[in-house]
Amino acid sequence: MRRVYLDNGATAFPKAPGVGEAMADYIGRIGCNVGRGSYPGACAAGRTVLSVRERLNALVGGPGARNVVFTGGATHGLNLLLKGLLRPGDRAVTSAMEHNAVLRPLNQLEAAGVRVDRLPCNGQGELLLEQAEEMLTQDTRCVILTHASNVSGTLFPIGEIGAMCRARGIFFLVDAAQTLGCVPVDMAAMGIDGLAFPGHKGLLGPQGIGGVVVTDALAAELEPLLSGGTGSRSESLDMPPFLPDRLEAGTLNLPGIYGLGAALDYLERMGAPLRDRVRKLGGHLWARLMELEEDGLRVLGTREVKRRTGVVSVDFLHADNGEMAFRLEQEYGIETRCGLHCAPMAHRTLGPFPQGAVRFSVGPFTRFEEIDYVHGAVYELLLETGG
Repeated sequence: MRRVYLDNGATAFPKAPGVGEAMADYIGRIGCNVGRGSYPGACAAGRTVLSVRERLNALVGGPGARNVVFTGGATHGLNLLLKGLLRPGDRAVTSAMEHNAVLRPLNQLEAAGVRVDRLPCNGQGELLLEQAEEMLTQDTRCVILTHASNVSGTLFPIGEIGAMCRARGIFFLVDAAQTLGCVPVDMAAMGIDGLAFPGHKGLLGPQGIGGVVVTDALAAELEPLLSGGTGSRSESLDMPPFLPDRLEAGTLNLPGIYGLGAALDYLERMGAPLRDRVRKLGGHLWARLMELEEDGLRVLGTREVKRRTGVVSVDFLHADNGEMAFRLEQEYGIETRCGLHCAPMAHRTLGPFPQGAVRFSVGPFTRFEEIDYVHGAVYELLLETGG
């Protein structure tokens, strides 16, 4: 039976060409740490780390290579930003479409005395901008939003919110887990102070590596999430005052950074046409599944295809979503993700709670004929279940 992988919203597969080879080369040929020695291997690794920082900074329109801080992934980065910035008595504003990587840290902080308010969204998961502007008052310490929902695929108006935050002196934090590598991001133009991202989704790199990019103004307000060795200012028991060391304690994931570097090589070679391909694949998937709404399927998210990513979630109105996802894999080889997608409030907003939804998510290596195959498989299941 054929395999059709449509769970790129969880992690990209396959990874970019050369990722595995770069990681193996580091492990087999170099193997040493950076900032801990001056021998040739350490210096070579240091140059690679700096190069990856520089390229990530250029990719996101960041303030500088030293402002790129490596983490274990987007969840680590979001915790670093939120727990480093917010104190009891502060006010944070988010939305009901966020991933638990945002909601759970905020829940912890709320229990410790941080006030958390949520911007309203409509039933398609679209942010209501006029009401959002009213909520962004001067007592707000930060706004944190996803760039795009991992459930609905709906893009948020990040540039507009960023302009509102900048005008009011509010820090603006963005979760780019579903967009970086697939959708252009420009921190300066969008008014973003802190950006968190994983390496293993749109960037096509390995799991276990990600990062945050922070402005100097935000960095000056952040307390380190972790403390420990940095290879710098070792005479002091305080974390170094400069970036990236202040926010990077311990040994970097160098195999992951080498793999991410190889992924960036591929993305830079392919350029905008690769992003365009993902956008067109996502649009084709959305359009084909929309054809089945009259047969008992509900497609979640915005109806404006230009404001969507390659994530499309559906609700089988006359069948159990879990059973449908299982049958898609068992009978057709179509691999999806079913459930609440670590975003329960998004499902409450969109409707399919607590049963969740079936999520299809394309990547650059998805083929158009695979999407047509998915359309046929879903239609056959709908016919069987009385759609």
